[in-house]
Amino acid sequence: MTTAQRSILVVVVLGTLMAAIDTTIVLLAIPDITNSLHTNLASSLWVILSYLMVLAVMTTQLGRVGDIYGRGKIFNIGFLVFIVGSALSGASSSIYMLIIARIIQGTGGAFISANSGAIIADTFERQHRGKAFGFLSLGWSIGAVLGIVLGGILTTFVGWPYIFYINVPIGAVALYLGFKYIRSAERKHEPLDVRGVAVLSAMLLLITLGATGIGFTGATIYNVTMFAVGFLLLPVFILVEKRVKFPTINMAVFKRRIIFNSIMAAFLQSLGFLAVTFIVIMYLQGVRGLSPLNAALLLIPGYVASGLTGPYMGRLSDRLGARAIATAGILLMVAAALAYTTITATSSYYFIIIVTVLTGLGTAMFFPANTSAVMANATEGTYGMLNGLLRTLSSIGMLGSFVMTVTIAALAITRTVAFQVFLGTSDLTGHISAEFVDGMHAVFIISIFVLAVAAVLSAMRGKEQRYAGHPAMARPLSGRA
Repeated sequence: MTTAQRSILVVVVLGTLMAAIDTTIVLLAIPDITNSLHTNLASSLWVILSYLMVLAVMTTQLGRVGDIYGRGKIFNIGFLVFIVGSALSGASSSIYMLIIARIIQGTGGAFISANSGAIIADTFERQHRGKAFGFLSLGWSIGAVLGIVLGGILTTFVGWPYIFYINVPIGAVALYLGFKYIRSAERKHEPLDVRGVAVLSAMLLLITLGATGIGFTGATIYNVTMFAVGFLLLPVFILVEKRVKFPTINMAVFKRRIIFNSIMAAFLQSLGFLAVTFIVIMYLQGVRGLSPLNAALLLIPGYVASGLTGPYMGRLSDRLGARAIATAGILLMVAAALAYTTITATSSYYFIIIVTVLTGLGTAMFFPANTSAVMANATEGTYGMLNGLLRTLSSIGMLGSFVMTVTIAALAITRTVAFQVFLGTSDLTGHISAEFVDGMHAVFIISIFVLAVAAVLSAMRGKEQRYAGHPAMARPLSGRA
């Protein structure tokens, strides 16, 4: 790894770390935000969901923008927007101001995440990208742990605004390093697919609004209609894309089974695995009565296991290809979900820690291998589009996991109580606790099914050729993004 490659990798990992911190740090602060801004839990949840929705809607388009105008420029702009959104979030005096600020912050996050994987693909040769993505996995794991610890410390001792203010100095360092080391090579100024972007944005927005509405208020006509109309826009989008010279999403890339299977496996893994994480947090806080911080601390061993093994698994995928390693990772997650089906109201915490380590190892095996499979088999000029699509589907999967968890939990307890349990402001006792555990098992069973389908897709993705001597894989190494 050259000095230039190492410097670029540090910047991209720092961006990943920031995104990971902001994913876990906010969850622990929601009760304090609710009290401080004199609002309700349903409104406060939009502090989390608005950020995820922006990521879901914008990342595909911004990946394509990076392909056209240069990923370095878009990536660095992302840091600047993220810093502004973070500062505004900390300074918010009402829940509505905070949600708007989080949308701005999420926009910056979308700029960063939509182009980070593509920058790796630009910087590293195909046979070394798994190792680089392994370090991104390390950055995510460290950020998730820091988010948990810092969220508890800052919320307890100095107040919730500082969970956002802390992003400002980190972002400033990342912005400086980004401008110093990440440069944009000249790109062809192809026209942006305005019609495609408009249809895709409307489709994703309706799907995410409908899905979150179902999670909040149930399968009402309004929510189901939005969700259905969003999906009905899919064939419209495909038709529009086939008629333009430079589409937002080039449908031809999906003719390659390895790319299609890898992307769909990533979506289903996010949908199935995060539902397990959400319901375990609800169990620890609602049934076992742990505080949000103590519940989150039990998950740290899994993040540590993921962080320590991620770079090694990435290197291994460079040597052996993604299929075996990524598939084994998903199967470990299936085994973890299966183990969780045996959980009771008095299960040992050590058992939970062991299972979180199992999921951490599965994550470390799946993410670097699967992402590098997409980026190593993509053609130059489509890196941003494919990386954005990966991030978009992962965000939609995360939202879907939240909806699935709350909807199934609501069969045993009301949605209001489910939100309170999820945020750590209410405990479950007596027969309600037993009913919730039964409902929790249903989430695990559904997750097993979803993850099993992801494993099948992963196993059937086909064999790769990544080594430098292969003519289809060879390309000149560039340190430019």
